Amino acid sequence: MAASAVDSEITKSDKYSILLPTYNERENLPIIIWLIIKYLDGSGIDFEVIIIDDGSPDGTLDIAKQLQDIYGSKKIVLRPREKKLGLGTAYIHGIKHATGNFIIIMDADLSHHPKFIPQFIELQKENDYDIVTGTRYINGGGVYGWDFKRKLISRGANFLTQMLLRPGVSDLTGSFRLYKKDVLQKLVESCVSKGYVFQMEMIIRARQLNYSIGEVPITFVDRVYGESKLGGTEIVQFVKALLYLFATT
Repeated sequence: MAASAVDSEITKSDKYSILLPTYNERENLPIIIWLIIKYLDGSGIDFEVIIIDDGSPDGTLDIAKQLQDIYGSKKIVLRPREKKLGLGTAYIHGIKHATGNFIIIMDADLSHHPKFIPQFIELQKENDYDIVTGTRYINGGGVYGWDFKRKLISRGANFLTQMLLRPGVSDLTGSFRLYKKDVLQKLVESCVSKGYVFQMEMIIRARQLNYSIGEVPITFVDRVYGESKLGGTEIVQFVKALLYLFATT
């Protein structure tokens, strides 16, 4: 069999499960789902979107049910929970229901554009990376819609992390990533952090376990609808977790 035919068969056998944890995202959810369908259907990628709503009081789950009616239950999978239980447990919950051999994690608030997903997939296939992560901090990447204070917090957090932990990845606090399913499962189980710092620990643990990581430059756009979930509590958690990882890794 010709090599190109083999490559084609491998590509067709791959499936991508996109995990979308949601909390109060009723305005954003229809747009992000439409964009995912547009960019992935057009690329011939086999995928499913698993929406993990944590008891949103704004009716996000009702919107998700309407989207499932439009696009079908094979494409839109609903796995809600009764209340907000944290990002790490949302991923564990999503992995249990994922039928793909690759997992994509991204935010539902339109800060991560689905147009980058085919680039993630292409880079992963070229190098057989265990993880591909989006980065705002290399050529081609950037941030739009943030004020100076928010940019300063992000840059400062990234600088401190690079200096103390030396992770070998340019954007440690990003949350737009592609994982081999078994890799994500092992990383989630090995992490102890919650909330904002969870993504940072995932990369540090990945380096400890010698997983290979590729980077794709992305443009990050601040949410259009709803309120940012980053506040003073998350910043304090970040500093504590950074010092913990510095002391233990």
